[in-house]
Amino acid sequence: MDRSLAREASALLADAREILGEWIEEGIDVWETPEGPASAPTFHLSSDEPEIEQAAAPPTTTAPLGTPWGDHPTLEEVREHLGDCRRCALCEGRSTIVFGDGASNADLMFIGEGPGEQEDRRGLPFVGRAGELLTQMIEKGLEIPRSSVYICNIVKCRPPKNRTPLPPEVSACRPFLDGQIDAVRPKVIVTLGKPAASLLLGRDVAITRVRGTWQEYRGIPLMPTLHPAYVLRQYTPENRRNVWEDIKQALARARES
Repeated sequence: MDRSLAREASALLADAREILGEWIEEGIDVWETPEGPASAPTFHLSSDEPEIEQAAAPPTTTAPLGTPWGDHPTLEEVREHLGDCRRCALCEGRSTIVFGDGASNADLMFIGEGPGEQEDRRGLPFVGRAGELLTQMIEKGLEIPRSSVYICNIVKCRPPKNRTPLPPEVSACRPFLDGQIDAVRPKVIVTLGKPAASLLLGRDVAITRVRGTWQEYRGIPLMPTLHPAYVLRQYTPENRRNVWEDIKQALARARES
């Protein structure tokens, strides 16, 4: 084979491997294209819930909408304005709004994707299997109480069957997420998984590329890392070590500030 063709083939193979790695990181097990020219590609997404089928949705980079509070609201003010929210279709299937949990003046703020089944039942973020792992990382790993950090998600209502939130749903919740950040004023933000990192960084990110690298959101240092649900699915020493190193960096930087 011609050397230039061989190099091109090698580069294409490397790109394919990288894309496959991203699919695996996001829990994609099977890729298939439904029949019919009008159909969009769908995939099966692994999670703590039974396997489901959903269409891939691009990340939203919609700017925050105007808010009725000032630059330094309280969490109570933000929650009051959220009310019994009917701003998007997620309200139709939820049991309860999952606003957030933790210290109102926390140095560390963890932001995930959306509530799961247990969170929807209890009204608290990260209380299912992934939440138990996150709590262990915080309390046994960092040796600080979970109650000393603040934890929330980019959407406050559970998406059906734990699918990825759609852009209109994320946009509807965006002002309240920014309100929570303004209220807590954390020294460091830790995003858990690709959707949260993509939203706050304003671009579609490959989480395996950006995790462990310092970013910034509105002047606040931001550390992207893997979602605990992914660590549970891919429970390898490397993944556990990577997340552990990421959150240790986050705590160290918060203590330096």
